[in-house]
Amino acid sequence: MKSKILVSGCLLGRPVRYNGSSLTLESDLLTEWSRLGMIVPLCPEVAAGFQIPRPPAEIEPGCDGSDVSSGRGKIFEDNGSDVTDLFQAGAQIAVETAIAEGCGYALLTDGSPSCGSTFIYSGHHDGARKSGFGIVTSRLREAGIKVFAQHQIQQLADELSS
Repeated sequence: MKSKILVSGCLLGRPVRYNGSSLTLESDLLTEWSRLGMIVPLCPEVAAGFQIPRPPAEIEPGCDGSDVSSGRGKIFEDNGSDVTDLFQAGAQIAVETAIAEGCGYALLTDGSPSCGSTFIYSGHHDGARKSGFGIVTSRLREAGIKVFAQHQIQQLADELSS
């Protein structure tokens, strides 16, 4: 069997996003990978104990997931609550799950302070995006797992077939 793929639960239709929604990714590739037993679903935030729904959270301005992972950055909800520790716990769970399940790849939800891999939000809770990545992406990459955003699913497929 090819390497397994850790997949954000919201991309698989699970209503686990901060606002109680999903971000279902309709794809024949996901269907096939699921049929082959290659999908390992996980929402790191819910696994860490976040409630659904929950206030939106962003990595503080000037930081990204590597800063949060190293303790140089924090993650705040829009009400000002520091939720860094729960995001750290979710990242740890994601890495442990990926390793235990034999995942060499991850397909994660872009923009999230956990799962973003090409962009995250500005940290000002103003809807502005910036290039960067979340804490789960940072920790998975440190563990040698290749991370793709949902809009990069074809690139992941190409990687798997090479």
